This record gives sequence, C-alpha cells and structure tokens, in this order.
Amino acid sequence: MSADDDAENVTETGEFASPPCFMHELDPAYSGRIAEDPDQTVRDVMRWRRGERERLLAVRQSIDAAERAALDHRITDHLTDLLGDLRGTTVGLYVPIRGEPRLTRFARSIVAGGGRCALPVVVERNRPLIYRTWSPGQRLVPGIWNIPCPDESAETVVPEIMIAPVLGFDSRGFRLGNGGGYFDRTLAIRNDSPQVIGVGYERLRIATIYPQPHDIAMTLVLTEDGARHPAGSDEKVQQEDRNSHATETPR
Repeated sequence: MSADDDAENVTETGEFASPPCFMHELDPAYSGRIAEDPDQTVRDVMRWRRGERERLLAVRQSIDAAERAALDHRITDHLTDLLGDLRGTTVGLYVPIRGEPRLTRFARSIVAGGGRCALPVVVERNRPLIYRTWSPGQRLVPGIWNIPCPDESAETVVPEIMIAPVLGFDSRGFRLGNGGGYFDRTLAIRNDSPQVIGVGYERLRIATIYPQPHDIAMTLVLTEDGARHPAGSDEKVQQEDRNSHATETPR
C-alpha cells in the first residue's frame, strides 16, 4: 500500500538530459539565483513534485503486463537474496496500486520461512500508519480511499523491516510516494531504526527529489537491477543534503 506517495530524462551520470518542468526554476545550476523566501521554495518544490509524480506515474503505468511480471520476478529474487532468513521477523509490505510492484511471491516466502507479513492501515487522515498482521490469501477489507487492508481483528505490530513502493527515487535514497506523506510520518515517530527498503522500477530513477527537512531517506532502494545504497548514506550527510536542497528556489 502507498496510502501516503524515466530513464528518458536521465543520463547515465544521473543528470537530466534536458530540464523537466520547473527544474530550471528549482535548481540554481540552471537559474543562477539564490533562495530568498523559504516559504516560496517549499511551494515551488511541491509544485514541481506534483508535475513529476504525474510524469512518473504515466511511465510506470505504461509498462505492459508481461514486462511488469518479469520485472517483479527480478525484484522478488533480489529481495529474497538481500534479506535472507526472516524467521521470527515481521516485514511490513503494501497492497500494490497504480502499477506498483507486486510482491506476492515474496510474501509467501516470508510466511513459509517462519516470518510474519504486515500491511499498513490508515486509521486517521494525515496521521501515521499502523501495521496489522496479514498472510497471503487472507481476506482484506476496504480502508480509507478503498485501499484494501486487514480488519480490526488482526494484530497490530511494529515491523522490523518496512518495504514501501517508490514512484520516484534519487541517488540519496529519497523517495517520491503518492504525495500523502503517510510513510514519512510513520518513520518519524519510530524510536528505533528499522530497515527501510524502497522498491520500484529502474526507469523511475531521477536526479533528485529536492528533499525537504521532513523527507526521510530509505536504507536502500531495490529495483530489477538490484540494490541501490544511498550515496553519502549516513544521517549527517542526508540532513545536509535536505538542508542544501531546501534553500533552492524557483522564480
């Protein structure tokens, strides 16, 4: 579930081959201007993200069924190899919507290996998610926005590993979701350090999401090509990255 949030526009070095909508306004490298109004910066980043989400969603939904199944199979194999023995571990998954990778085979392998699956539930708008236990084949009920979720009889748990779909991602491990902010809110209230894995397709990689102070980087992002560990992945570097991009502004 993502209750929250193109290779054609990215060169091999991770830079844009041509500025996407508003990118020339957001990045001083294009405009040469320096941020003066932080509130305006936030508004313009959010405006850029809306446009980028639309573009990336179209890219993801353009993948045909046969290719998608093959990509999902590769992602599942990489997840299985990466995480290994999950006996006694609770893994937070999601119900795929709008072309997100399907991890049904991975969910079955978790349960078969003695682990537990859990799915996120929106219990209140604009509040953190909770997770309830679930097994493949178990009946789900419509939740907020009609996204299926376990009913109230399922146990509420705190996953040690959290897997979330990405609509877009960058080299720092920052994620574009569907825009609701639910996943970041959920991570923000955790007192521990869960392993957080974003899953998506390689063609959804972008140069930057222009991370803001509320954005939380993934432990890693996994695509059909394997795991991508964030560049400069310690928390100090990530915070500096958020702060530096938060000062970039359009005009």
